[in-house]
Formats: sequence, C-alpha cells, structure tokens
Amino acid sequence: MNHLQFASYTRTKRRGPTSKSLTFGIAFQEKTMTRHSVRTSAWRCTILGIMLGLARQASAQDAKTPYPSMAPLEQYLMERNSEIALARSAAPDSISADAGVLVLNRDGYETVARATNGFVCLVQRSWMAGIEDPDFWNPKLRAPICLNAPSVRSFLPLIIRRTELVLAGRSKSQIFEATGAAIKRKELPTPEPGAMCYMMSKQGYLSDRGGHWRPHLMFFTPYIEPAAWGANLKGSPVLAFDDSIEHMTVFLVPVGRWSDGTAAPEPAH
Repeated sequence: MNHLQFASYTRTKRRGPTSKSLTFGIAFQEKTMTRHSVRTSAWRCTILGIMLGLARQASAQDAKTPYPSMAPLEQYLMERNSEIALARSAAPDSISADAGVLVLNRDGYETVARATNGFVCLVQRSWMAGIEDPDFWNPKLRAPICLNAPSVRSFLPLIIRRTELVLAGRSKSQIFEATGAAIKRKELPTPEPGAMCYMMSKQGYLSDRGGHWRPHLMFFTPYIEPAAWGANLKGSPVLAFDDSIEHMTVFLVPVGRWSDGTAAPEPAH
C-alpha cells in the first residue's frame, strides 16, 4: 500500500497536497500537517498512512535513523495467539469475529482462520511503510489492519509480496524496485473499486513518533486527484496521499472511536 497502511499517520510525498504511506497507516498525520502548513495541505497513512501511517515524512538521508537495516527476524515475530488477537482488534467485533486471520512466521504469512464474511485481518510490520520512512525496519511496529474483500483481492497481494522479499533478504531499494516492476508487469493488481480497510486498534504501534496514532479507515484507489474527494482541504476530515511506487492514491478518514467502542482522543490543533 501503500498501505500496511501499515496509513495513517502521514509522512509522505504528495502530489498537489498529496503524500507518499503505509500502511502504516502509520505516521500519516505528521506528514499531512507538515505539508499542510507549507502548501495548504501536504497521507502515506499510511497507509495507515499511516496511515499506515500512517507514516512517511522523514528524510531518507537522515544518518541518525535508529533502524538503518533489518533487525533479527525474531524481533518482528509475535506469539501466535497474541498476534491473532491483535489482528482482530483492527475492526469492531461485528466485522473481525468472522474475518479470516493471517499471522507472520519465518516463512511468511500463514492463514490461521478462514473468513466467512470476506474480510481478512492481519498485523502489518514496518516494511509496509514508505521507502523514505525512518521506521521502515523498526521491529517494534505493529499495524493491525482488517481488509474487505476487494482489498483482499487487490491490496493483500502487495503485503504478501513485500513480506516475501523481506524474508528473502532483499534490501529496501530492491524491495521497491521489485514491487514496482511487478505492478508494471501486472503481476500485482491495482486497487479494485470499493477496496478499503479498518485500522481501529487501540493496541497498534504505527511509528516511534505517532504511537498508535488515531483510529481510521483507509480507501485504496487507482491514481486520482485527492481534491476529487475533498481530501487535504482546510476543514476536511479526509486525508490522502499518492503512492507513486504502488500506483495508487490512499484516502484516510479518522474516526472517533477505537474498535472496542471507547472514545479516541481528539487530535491536537
């Protein structure tokens, strides 16, 4: 995405007022607010940015980044039942209880529960962030996401592909080159109409700067001008960023409650 978005917490590179994400969902708001003050509005998040942070602003040249390379794989793994619970926390029980669940192991994501409602929940890791995100290799990041059926078909394959490349020992630049090439060859799909996800977990950790950020929904579309949705405009609750490598625009809509029904804190003004 990009998500993984995994994204809402916005540190990304924008077109007009656009940004580049993930999922994670993760540090998305940070970039959005930075560009907004500079260019009236400036999501990736990440998908969830931030998303997906979701999460894509800091400089790739920042030599001070604490995560210059991948940590030992064990640091990215979780106890199985804990990961299942965290994955399901991405969406309200009315959705996640009947959703499929994937968990990460040494060989990639494994299906541990089959969906009966078309949704699939999983926990994205840091490598779903943008290429310039200093948290790209942060082993602490956990971004629960619950994808609807169109996203399962058209966004989940990107999560799986990136994870396969990571586990194969590819560098960050090789990962983005490979996924970009796969999209151009149509080996990876573009977002289907209606593709969206829930990132409403109170337990998620989307970046060192934004923590669990805010509960939000993410919508994935082929490239479109964010203003067509009223995104990134003054007073609009909709954030957006362009993911130039995955050839999509990601929209983030913060919501007022976590998946457990408790109220989320109001954003700082």
